[in-house]
Amino acid sequence: MIVITWNGKAHAYKGWREWLLLAAALAVFWLVLALIAFVIIGVAITIGVMLLLLVPALVLVTAVRGTMKR
Repeated sequence: MIVITWNGKAHAYKGWREWLLLAAALAVFWLVLALIAFVIIGVAITIGVMLLLLVPALVLVTAVRGTMKR
């Protein structure tokens, strides 16, 4: 039984309505969790790709600059 109190009035949900509310809450929870996971994975992949491209480029630019100064 789910009891929700709103403006001093208590509403009790039982039976199929309780199951429906619990299923909806579970679906919303999983969607939010999936969204957070996808954002974290996306940020990690973006940072990883940037590091894979920028670090060798920085090393190459530094090596070329070092040889040009002499």
